[in-house]
Amino acid sequence: MPTMVTRRIFLGALALTAALAAGCTSDTDAPGGASLPDGAALMKDAAAATRDVRSAHFSLKVNGTVAAIPVQNAEGDLTREGGPSGAAKGTVKLTLMGQLIEGEFVLVDDSLYIKGPTGGFQKYPAALTSNLYDPSAILNPDKGIANVLAQVKDPKTEAKEDVDGVSTYRVKGRGAQDVVSAIVPGVTSDVDVTFWLREDTKLPVKAQVKLPTADGGEATVDLTLSDVGKPVTITAPA
Repeated sequence: MPTMVTRRIFLGALALTAALAAGCTSDTDAPGGASLPDGAALMKDAAAATRDVRSAHFSLKVNGTVAAIPVQNAEGDLTREGGPSGAAKGTVKLTLMGQLIEGEFVLVDDSLYIKGPTGGFQKYPAALTSNLYDPSAILNPDKGIANVLAQVKDPKTEAKEDVDGVSTYRVKGRGAQDVVSAIVPGVTSDVDVTFWLREDTKLPVKAQVKLPTADGGEATVDLTLSDVGKPVTITAPA
């Protein structure tokens, strides 16, 4: 059960989500007085570009505490190759039942492998994970980030910003519960979603989802994508 919960927490948080604040300008003014692009048009272009992405590196961080997402951070590679659901590998750090857990994971050919601080990788059958979220959902053109981009409500371009040296447009909107909950566990209502889209290709560089906490506060799930399109090979651990 801890493994199932861990995978749900990590993979669900990862899929959006998951994707991820910087300076402010108005919706109509960019640096130098230039007009900012229309938010809806940017999101449409971003969704189309993201549907073609077949691999990427991700870095995930959760700021705050959400019962369904006790992940602190995660990092790894994703690819749409390596099985019907694609493949993923990386590291994850999370708090589960009051204990801090750190480990490596590999998901390939519909099998999940997990390695803790000691010992080797342990393989878990697909029967234990078939009903859980798949990390390749982030690259799935039908239910992943491309779908979220395409269905964000009332997108508004807020600013032009540099993110890690990349020129981007920051676009904010609302993500419908039925769209976001498909890849982020614990979402029970519409949520604020912010994307940082590359000025040149419109691909998402960062994404941020705001979620309510049990004490009435607010937490964010931040996802950074890089090395988009870089070849990724993932194989089962020996």
